[in-house]
Amino acid sequence: MSAATPTPQDSGLPPPASAKPSASSPLSTTTSKPTILHLGDDIRWNHTLYAELGTKFKIERSYSMGREEFKKALVERRWGDFVGMYRPFWNTGGEMGNWDLELISLLPKSCKIYASAGAGFDWVDTKTMAEHGIIYCNSASACTESVADAAIFLLLSTFRAMPLSFLSARSCSPTRFSHANQNIASMTHNPNSHVLGIVGLGKIGYRISWKAGIAFEMKIAYHDLVRFEEREGELRKAGVQVRWCETLEELLKSSDCVLLATPFSGEVLLSKPQFEVMKRGTRLVNIARGKLVDEDALNDALDSGIVSAAGLDVHANEPHVDKRLAERGNVMVLSHTAGASVESHVGFERLGMENLIGFFEKGEAVTPVNLQWLRREGEGSGR
Repeated sequence: MSAATPTPQDSGLPPPASAKPSASSPLSTTTSKPTILHLGDDIRWNHTLYAELGTKFKIERSYSMGREEFKKALVERRWGDFVGMYRPFWNTGGEMGNWDLELISLLPKSCKIYASAGAGFDWVDTKTMAEHGIIYCNSASACTESVADAAIFLLLSTFRAMPLSFLSARSCSPTRFSHANQNIASMTHNPNSHVLGIVGLGKIGYRISWKAGIAFEMKIAYHDLVRFEEREGELRKAGVQVRWCETLEELLKSSDCVLLATPFSGEVLLSKPQFEVMKRGTRLVNIARGKLVDEDALNDALDSGIVSAAGLDVHANEPHVDKRLAERGNVMVLSHTAGASVESHVGFERLGMENLIGFFEKGEAVTPVNLQWLRREGEGSGR
């Protein structure tokens, strides 16, 4: 990889992949270039690395097309027996909709990897993809810093009533301005020494813990499917108080602010039963997926005072935002932009290509998410 290739200074971004061939790599026995299907728009930043990709693969382009046209193209084998797919941007190349069995079953048997931009993958049936012998790679690490920064902004907005102050000033009403100016101090708090309960201590959750623990001296509690003792040790070494909660209920009962940083697995995580066990006045921040939260139950919790404020980057029915939530002075709503930065996009582009090169030259992708379901060769995949 050329030194000229842009590399964002992102704490969560893996180091540049080596382009040196491996004797055991899937490409080492191939004399003609295999095909990669590039979905969506042109590359914008990593031109040197893309040129390198072009020396190793024949790159076919689908650009942007709807679901039916894409299905027809797959049936017609328009792009031949491509070995992988590459989607460098989250807002283009996904016009065909959800990647479910209907689409996955039409892919050629030669396809072994799908490297895509973005952190979330609730639109991809990664289990079915694995059962068809395809590794799915996301790019969450490329947007770690951007998402963590946005999470801190939303966290501060819930503690310091930033939405109310902003809306009052923006109204240009002297009455509303004076009301906010005179009353916000009696209802807000500094986050210092409060307990931040993080659901999901992946790269993003860990980075949020670091920022909130060091900058604001918050105490960190977290819940995940497994305990991350090494990450706990790193946080403690930096002076951050951190503890693992074995159950979600334990975390909800003890947190002053609950922050969601976990993938959406198809089930609502926070609904009426979960809100009922929270400390009264708890704050909620969601930078994960909107469908993790029952928005009717959240509105009820805000009405009753169980939840005192919320910061929501994501929403259950995007691009539609719940009007009741949007109109509240104690709720900050964003347009699913927590990970949106130039640095993130540069990283998405680069990491996708590194996943492809790493998989075919070293036999190992950089950021796979569905290896637990991947069928071993000889087990059969229904394809």
